Parts: sequence; structure tokens; C-alpha cells
Amino acid sequence: MVKAENIRKSFGQVRVLNGIDLEVPQGNIVSIVGASGAGKTTLLQILGTLSKPDSGEIYIHGQKISAFSENQLANFRNRELGFVFQFHHLLPEFTALENVCIPAFIAGTSRSDSEKKARHLLNYLGLSDRMTHKPSQMSGGEKQRVAVARALINQPKVIMADEPSGNLDSQNRGELHDLFFQLRNDFGNTFIIVTHDDSFADRSDRIIHIKDGVIVE
Repeated sequence: MVKAENIRKSFGQVRVLNGIDLEVPQGNIVSIVGASGAGKTTLLQILGTLSKPDSGEIYIHGQKISAFSENQLANFRNRELGFVFQFHHLLPEFTALENVCIPAFIAGTSRSDSEKKARHLLNYLGLSDRMTHKPSQMSGGEKQRVAVARALINQPKVIMADEPSGNLDSQNRGELHDLFFQLRNDFGNTFIIVTHDDSFADRSDRIIHIKDGVIVE
């Protein structure tokens, strides 16, 4: 599903990734762990096509990402990948329903179909009574579930998440982690998640430890 070959990345004189080889099968939940500055987020951004490696190759669904033009890559990212971040990044002027619809609008889906999908997802995530609420009217856990719905709207098979529960209290953190496993079981999504939460990492199908820019076992 997602494959990285000899990924290297530097920022100026600082070498962040030093030859990462990684393969994540479809339907797996994989946690990327390590100390701050180890290269976890950089690796996730490269796997998610948000950043380019200095060298090496990324394959998603068997497709070589470096072969794509910028427009092809943007379309691929919009349709095939979903993203959840520590801070939900919801647009404050829009309702939950409108925020969830945005990636579908970008993909060219009609308003009626986009809203139908968004309502279904928000219902599935227990947010049927929050559809017309703006982010300022929702709790942290509710906002993060809206962000999850937004990540799912185009039915991507791969979800990338960077510390998605890092800004939540213990109850909402546990509920979000349970949700990821429920989504995997119900829809077969693959999850690649950067986390400092040991309890979540221990539940994952695989834990990838990054140290000094390399994977250590």
C-alpha cells in the first residue's frame, strides 16, 4: 500500500532522514515513535507527499510518486490520502458540515453529493447534532472528529496523522484512538500515525522507532 525506499532528507547541513526503508500493508495501523527531532514528522510529510525527499522513492498503491507532475500529485493527494493533525485546522468561519465538504468540493464533487457524504460521516462519528456548529461552538474532541470526517470524505484508503490526540484530554484521546481502530475494521483504512502516546502505539499492528533519522528495532 505505502512503500518507501532509501528516503533521505536534509535541511541545510542538518541531515534528518538517513535512508529510510519502509512498507506498510493495506489495512495496517502503524505508529511512528521517537524523540523530538528524530525525523518522525518529516517522514510522515514525505510519505504523505506533502514534502519531497532529497533522494529515494515513495510508492502508494503501486504508483511511483516522483513520476507525477505537480497537478497530478495534488489531485492524487486530494483523492487518495487523508490527513489529521494535532490541531484540527478547521476553518473557523465554516460549520462542521462545510468544513467536511471542502476536500470533496476540491475534487469536483457536486454540492449535493458532497453534503450527503458529509452528513453520513458526521452521523457515523456521532456528530449529527453538531453539523451546523462552527469550531468555536465545539469541544476539542468534537473538532478532531470533524477533522477525521474531513479526512475521510473522498474515501481515501490511507490516512496520515501527526500527533492527532496530542491536544486532547485522556477521555477524548482514548475515544479518538478507538475510532481509528473502528474505521480500520469497518472500512479497511490504512493508518500511519506519528504519536508520543505509548498506549496507542502498543495497540498498533507495528511500531516504527525512529532515532537519528533511521529506523531502529
